[in-house]
Amino acid sequence: MAGIAVVTGSASGIGRAIADRLAADGFDLVLLDINEEGVQKAAAEVAASGRKAIGLRADITDFPALTAVREQAVAAIGTPNTIVNCAGWSVIEPFMKNDEAFWRRAIDINLMGTINVTRAFIDGLIAQGGGSVVNIASDAGRVGSTGETVYSAAKGGVIAFTKSLAREMARYSISANCVCPGPTATQMLLVQDEKRIEALTRAIPMRRLADPADIAGAVGYFASPIARYVTAQVLSVSGGLTMAG
Repeated sequence: MAGIAVVTGSASGIGRAIADRLAADGFDLVLLDINEEGVQKAAAEVAASGRKAIGLRADITDFPALTAVREQAVAAIGTPNTIVNCAGWSVIEPFMKNDEAFWRRAIDINLMGTINVTRAFIDGLIAQGGGSVVNIASDAGRVGSTGETVYSAAKGGVIAFTKSLAREMARYSISANCVCPGPTATQMLLVQDEKRIEALTRAIPMRRLADPADIAGAVGYFASPIARYVTAQVLSVSGGLTMAG
């Protein structure tokens, strides 16, 4: 058996695709999302495919609450050996129009949420003698993105956090890697202006937005035994958009 994976942001979009991929790869799943109804539906669909799954409402910005969520998950499914931090938030807006609440939300969800979930669950990986952490960052964190300045800073922080975590966790046989999506066909992007989406698509050498399943494939690799000697890596999944980044 592949083990048990905890996946944040798994009610929809990339997180939901990751849940499907890991279930197909033999993982049982702890699915976390702020959208309680959506994450419970996702867990039920995974369970119908033959894997064990539990869907729990979780605010990843609230570390004390995450410890209670962890205990509930462990009691129901077992101790995860894989952590996938996918939950994120972004709104396209010029930096000069951001207010302080905007900055804090972008940092709290995208960076601190990743740190919180990792700290809440990583003791279980250490106790089991190994595992993997896969963080969904963004190519915005590698090369920047107009209208996503603070988001880019937070995702750049996720990349740095992942590399440093990899150094500390190597002694425990725990890998830590980053997947950096380019523009992806999720609701968070598709609500943007149609002309912006068309311009993005034209700029991508493969001439299409990523499908969430494209990102999930990269996560599946990092979570699999064939990647057990791969750590501290940053993998761009962008159709070639940032090949020179």
